[in-house]
Amino acid sequence: MIDINKILEIAKKRDASDVHLICGLKPILRIIRDLVPIDEMDVLVESDMSEAYDYFVRGNLDKDAVFRETRKLDASFEFEDIRLRVNISYADDVPLFTLRLIKNTLPKYEDLGVPDIVRRMTYQPQGLMLVTGKTNSGKTTTLNALVNDINEHQNRKILTLENPVEFKHTSKKSIIVQKEVGRGRDSLSFSDGVKNSLREDCDIVVVGEIRDRETMDAAIETAESGHLVIGTLHTKSCAETIDRMINFYDISDQQSVKFLIASLLKLVVSQRLLKGKNGKLVLVPEVMVVDNIVAGIIRKEKISVSEIEDAIQSNSEKGSIGLINSIAELFVDDKITLEQAKAQIEEKNIETLNRTIMQLKIKRGN
Repeated sequence: MIDINKILEIAKKRDASDVHLICGLKPILRIIRDLVPIDEMDVLVESDMSEAYDYFVRGNLDKDAVFRETRKLDASFEFEDIRLRVNISYADDVPLFTLRLIKNTLPKYEDLGVPDIVRRMTYQPQGLMLVTGKTNSGKTTTLNALVNDINEHQNRKILTLENPVEFKHTSKKSIIVQKEVGRGRDSLSFSDGVKNSLREDCDIVVVGEIRDRETMDAAIETAESGHLVIGTLHTKSCAETIDRMINFYDISDQQSVKFLIASLLKLVVSQRLLKGKNGKLVLVPEVMVVDNIVAGIIRKEKISVSEIEDAIQSNSEKGSIGLINSIAELFVDDKITLEQAKAQIEEKNIETLNRTIMQLKIKRGN
């Protein structure tokens, strides 16, 4: 018989970020990127997975219907003083569970390692900002830290659309309305929620995930109408983000969309998390501030990734930060190894990385 409360207590005590419940394996924790089985627990069997399903769904008919129809479910759950993001799917026709533990207190923005230009850009009255990165790159934490900073220092109405809601915010200087997206929840879809925000007198709309053309259309329309839209995309670099945004559209529509993106997009931050030399996770940010040069590249008939990367590298005075610069700084600061630094970039950029490291050392008198 599975004891989920005990599993969650152990996960909380060991400061795990995730818990994996998979039939045929002991419960597994992810602790600072490493997968660690809970040795004192038994191997999970099929009946355990059924019990786990009942534990998390709690007889909710909407959740059960979504899972039966789509064979997957994302939901939020509370255990003691922490919140969980629960994903349920199938493997070999047996449910499996991936649980993300969400700390009940947000880290301070300045402690995340996200450059201050990202926070300052939230003072823009309108436009589009994107926080991007692969899964488990800390996008949600950054997004919520931005919301919290706005809440503490600006007087605005913020609407968030999330699936599920992870951090619960309390209105301070700003008004915050948080909506959960999904069947039987506050909004049926991200695109519906963004469209309806136009009738809700919002200043800032936070979109938990832009995953399709319809949501992208709604985000662009909202930004055009005088709102600041902050969203996330699953992309690994700033240049790839531009490419993904354009490729939501048919070829016949792409040129007109490029002009809209070039005029509305204010900033993209792409982030990665690496296990540092001290055993803790360190953030590697790449920041693209969209100035006239970047906007001009976006408007071109053929987007050049290398042109965008060069524009980021050469635009540091306006707040842009190239990936190579971030990696070089972390290495010079003795936070990551040279092997880790090189593993984050393509072979053709190794020489540029070495040169940047030498320039930083000379500048600091090392």
